[in-house]
Amino acid sequence: MIQTLITFIIVFGIIVVVHEYGHLFFAKRAGILVREFSIGMGPKIFAHQAKDGTFYSVRILPLGGYVRMAGWGDDTTEIKKGTPASLMLVENQVVKINLSDRVNLENSVPMLVTEYDFEKALFIEGEVFGETRRYSVDHDATIIEGDGTEIRIAPLDVQYQSASVIGKILTNFAGPLNNFILGIIAFIIITFMQGGVPSNTNEIGQVQPGTPAYTAGLQAKDKIQAVDGHKTADWNEVAQRISENEGQTVTLDIEREGTHKTVEVKPEKVEDRYLIGITRSLKTGFVDKITGGFTRAIDAATLIFKALGNLISQPSLDKLGGPVAIYDLSGQAAREGITSVIALLAMLSINLGIVNLIPIPVLDGGKIVLNIIEALRGKPLSQEKEGILTLIGLVFMVLLMIAVTWNDILRAFIR
Repeated sequence: MIQTLITFIIVFGIIVVVHEYGHLFFAKRAGILVREFSIGMGPKIFAHQAKDGTFYSVRILPLGGYVRMAGWGDDTTEIKKGTPASLMLVENQVVKINLSDRVNLENSVPMLVTEYDFEKALFIEGEVFGETRRYSVDHDATIIEGDGTEIRIAPLDVQYQSASVIGKILTNFAGPLNNFILGIIAFIIITFMQGGVPSNTNEIGQVQPGTPAYTAGLQAKDKIQAVDGHKTADWNEVAQRISENEGQTVTLDIEREGTHKTVEVKPEKVEDRYLIGITRSLKTGFVDKITGGFTRAIDAATLIFKALGNLISQPSLDKLGGPVAIYDLSGQAAREGITSVIALLAMLSINLGIVNLIPIPVLDGGKIVLNIIEALRGKPLSQEKEGILTLIGLVFMVLLMIAVTWNDILRAFIR
């Protein structure tokens, strides 16, 4: 139980943090103010205000994370009329606005706020010691929100909407891109851990003790030149010829250290296949291992695309899995060992990257579609229309997640 929970938190946490860091990295390079980068959800347990204005936080629930970009979605600063605030001034200009009763600013000016503009005119106005006063607000001023989170104000020039179209596209694509990179790196690590990449030659890699091949005297590095007189140039042909005999004794022509021998072996049935207990040889070169990791990542992506195609042609909740299914997979991987855990991380990361590119407005793919529409129109959709589309996408994803999670629970505990 504890092992499964820890594995789930680590795997899910790494995938989400890497994804969100992609958004953070490219948002900053597009000139977009990232107000907060959070690891986890819920109340803060650690916080740091960087010099560039980004508030980094670690929160108590180790599930997920987010990047809060200025001007994106519901990222707005709203101060109700009459809200008490304390202002820190430098040369009669506001550099910090405190809206929290958890924080005390020394040498601050108390104000009941009546009007403000943090996007264009950059001012704040209100009642100070019985008089109405207006102060200019510094472009890089910060606001301490009710929960104590300190973020920078967001003038229009640093908001998401003011970034170039290509900057927005890169920012939205960076999350899935990071997941693909993480998946590739994880598969490369697995390849190194396993000592190499399975070769498709007809050379035996290992002979498993207690199997028909071991009993018949086959050895590692033997080359199977033919099966029952049929030449076998590669491993696929070897496996096919042995399997199609359906348990009948096969005659193998092998080459061992320059000499040729004939060996008879009777395959044994393992589940639905007939095997003799040999494995492929490995390509152990450094470049082979790197390319092997890339190949595995491509194979994983291909499987995911096929699964998505099958889901579209034959929709079924049983073909989807949510947090409960991932938790269950984490437990299986943890029991099998570190290699399985890394393989799970790789598959889930690539899966998240692909799914996030589906053109549903609330997902990265949907945002990229809106960016492309903006490029074609020469102007973005109105915030009202974009908000409606995003809301529709959000409702759809929430309902789908509820349905998938409920189905996962039924599969795990009831069926």
